[in-house]
Amino acid sequence: MRRRANYLAQIAQMQQRSADTVARHIAERKTLTGSQPDPSSEASVGQRAADAVARFGGSWTFIGLFTLVLVCWVGVNTYYLGQHGRKPFDPYPYILLNLFLSMLASIQAPVILMSQNRQGEIDRLNARNDYEINMKAELEIMSLHEKMDAFKVQLMDMQNEQLRLLNQLCETDSAPPA
Repeated sequence: MRRRANYLAQIAQMQQRSADTVARHIAERKTLTGSQPDPSSEASVGQRAADAVARFGGSWTFIGLFTLVLVCWVGVNTYYLGQHGRKPFDPYPYILLNLFLSMLASIQAPVILMSQNRQGEIDRLNARNDYEINMKAELEIMSLHEKMDAFKVQLMDMQNEQLRLLNQLCETDSAPPA
């Protein structure tokens, strides 16, 4: 329960910061879209490397190259295994290949997770920025509605005044001369 209360307090604090940011931008008549920092410019070397590994590791190029290496590895070893008198460098069941695959997976998985965590943080920043923009747009729309309502009241008052003056003119024109 205490964790949930802390979580709710953090959300309330974040919403208050967003509301303050929106209010400041409305008062200064500035846009919110320019206020978001570019996450790629603040990335460390490790973060950029993790992003590059995740980008390449999740591509068809990687899958094609990886398949080609595996097929060549198995093909060469199978050929040497079939030749009597030649000793393959990784005899069946390809234990060295399994070792390399395990090492690749043990390194690639955490790097991809780091990249996903970074992408999640970028997504959170984008969602916060979207929330602030939506809040500002809603406040601006409400302000426009109030202005339109005030304008409508002012217009109706002017119309009533014009009608009163028109009635007064009509009464003076239709009145018999004294």
